[in-house]
Amino acid sequence: MERYAAQVATTMSSVAKKRVSPHTIRHTTATHLLRAGVDINTIRAWLGHVSLSTTNVYAEVDLEMKAKAMASCEIKGEAEKPWREDEGLMEFLRTL
Repeated sequence: MERYAAQVATTMSSVAKKRVSPHTIRHTTATHLLRAGVDINTIRAWLGHVSLSTTNVYAEVDLEMKAKAMASCEIKGEAEKPWREDEGLMEFLRTL
């Protein structure tokens, strides 16, 4: 691993500063599979993990996926007016 990492580092300077190990490749592969939409249980089986909680570490560390999930929840278009300015809602609340 070290020899191939050193060889790659000659053309990719960012690799030179990183520790490359079998675990690194395993972790990166699991993260890429998750990003590609592969089910977490399938990744668990592929990695040979007994417990799904061990594999969930990969789901928790991917900030890019979290950012995409947050962006998909974003409401696009006109911003709604504040609830206190909604006369229908205010009238309903007064009747309670």
